[in-house]
Amino acid sequence: MSSLRVIAGRYGGRSLKAPRGTKTRPTSARVREALFAVLGDVADVRVLDLHAGTGALSIEALSRGARSALLVEYDRAALACLRENLEILGATGRADLIPRKVAQAEAEILRRGPFDLVLCDPPWSELDRAVEELTRLVAAGAVAPGGRLALEHSAKAPRPAIAGLDGYDERRWGDTAVSLFRPSTESGPQT
Repeated sequence: MSSLRVIAGRYGGRSLKAPRGTKTRPTSARVREALFAVLGDVADVRVLDLHAGTGALSIEALSRGARSALLVEYDRAALACLRENLEILGATGRADLIPRKVAQAEAEILRRGPFDLVLCDPPWSELDRAVEELTRLVAAGAVAPGGRLALEHSAKAPRPAIAGLDGYDERRWGDTAVSLFRPSTESGPQT
């Protein structure tokens, strides 16, 4: 297993485990640091981390004061690292894990929502499927009013459109892009 580190906050500098190989692609330290600089204060927010991988994104949010995180991941190697990361950091009391694919976890996600910050880092080859999943979750009310969504994808791909959300920013770092969204001002309350 290779290693990466939490950038800032309570767990800053602590190591995280990541599986070997290229199947799980943890968000780089450079991208995590820049993303959280753009997001600003995440203290006391409720986080949903879809395609969580090693948990690096939601662990970074927890380290910076997020109230709680719900992580959804199904890959066995990533799950092993994710569980170990949460345990080593002592974050299991503020983080819950759903060990299933996002589509299979939708009912449980909605039961536990809405969320103030949704982080989504799908395999880049599955971006279209992830956008469909996000569209269903947004329509069902998974994103809190005033909430935000950060979708990581290849910098070669255009910013996706997600019904019910307005894209308000996009940042690129090398081959990685992160598109930021918030609930649409034209969509009204979601039911």
